Amino acid sequence: MTTQAQSGPPAPSQQQAPAAPVQGIPMPQLVTAMLKAKAGVSDLIFSPGRAPQVESDGELVELKFKGLEMLLPAHTEMIAKELIGSAQHPAHKLETDGSADLSYAVSGLGRFRVNIFRQRGSLAIVMRVIPNDIPSFDQLGLPPVVGEIGDLRNGIALVTGPTGSGKSSTLAAVIDKMNRERAIHILTIEDPIEFLHRHKKSTVHQRELHSDSPTFALALRAALRQAPKVILVGEMRDRETIEIALEASETGHLVLSTLHTVDASKTIERIVGTFPLSEQHGIRVRFSKSFRFIVSQRLLPRKGGKGRVAVLEILKATMRTREYVEKGEGEGKSLLDAMRDGSNDGMQHFDAEIDRLIRAGIIDYETGLTYATNAGNLRLELADFAEEQAAAERRSPNKTGSFSGDPNETQVEIIR
Repeated sequence: MTTQAQSGPPAPSQQQAPAAPVQGIPMPQLVTAMLKAKAGVSDLIFSPGRAPQVESDGELVELKFKGLEMLLPAHTEMIAKELIGSAQHPAHKLETDGSADLSYAVSGLGRFRVNIFRQRGSLAIVMRVIPNDIPSFDQLGLPPVVGEIGDLRNGIALVTGPTGSGKSSTLAAVIDKMNRERAIHILTIEDPIEFLHRHKKSTVHQRELHSDSPTFALALRAALRQAPKVILVGEMRDRETIEIALEASETGHLVLSTLHTVDASKTIERIVGTFPLSEQHGIRVRFSKSFRFIVSQRLLPRKGGKGRVAVLEILKATMRTREYVEKGEGEGKSLLDAMRDGSNDGMQHFDAEIDRLIRAGIIDYETGLTYATNAGNLRLELADFAEEQAAAERRSPNKTGSFSGDPNETQVEIIR
């Protein structure tokens, strides 16, 4: 298809060409074409000096559309204006802070969490894809114990991990389970709203930062007067939000939230470290009584490069884990030790899960070590597996010295 980008859905160009004069860019058509160009797209990226890009299975792929073979600063400026539209708050934030968060939707296609930011004097845009359908526990590969969060009546349950690790999807699946099974009032406070929850057995109200409330803390404080049983806070960003979340959990609410921490121990450190030293012991005591689950996530590339698999670490509140949270960890008394010994309670830790996936042939040995919490210990645990693999290679050597791949598999190359 050779239609110009400004008059219809763009099509990949067959050869490098100078960028067309900057005119209106129809974002719905462009976004639709980008999502259809590659399977499993998680992000769309617009950066000056490159063609539009999609991230698929953790790797960036350029898509050269006619007239947009290489984005100019004027192109990204135009795209930013199209995305912001008449919304005043993100326009003001971009002007004053150099970056802005907002949501964007294409009717019949899906929703996106958008960040527009200034770099090298020009604008760049990252759009995170939010699926229309809320993923199920089976689709996400979540262990059954995570479903217990949906049955809790009070306390705090946290889902943690780096950006793009699937925290929002996990919480959406938990909220959807509650929505289907319990007749309760659920309130979410998000920046921006991602998955849309329709009323089912529960009544679900979703508030968006800036359009519905100026801050997480104010919205959370107001939530205590809005009679919810469950409160989802998109992210516990600051001391005030953590303080009010603790208060809510102590007054009979179930609070769900996220943190950008890599594992359970770092999550406790982050929460406690947010407060002055004189208050930290009291926070430890309060959090030890309030927390119910800490679920930490990492997304690892599957063996062969076909998709990614979620690896979860799960810390559950027991007498032992509460004691370690309250009194701090020590030699032989770490949360990792508790998770190692807590399989009967549904607990698990990253390195044991990575070990299991390597042995099952789901992820590559070296990839698993790269993502491990303690690569040295995991290497020792996998010593027998590594020896078996080495022996198998000696029995069936690759004479070419390189991986040849599936000879029947068609390789599709996108023009770069």
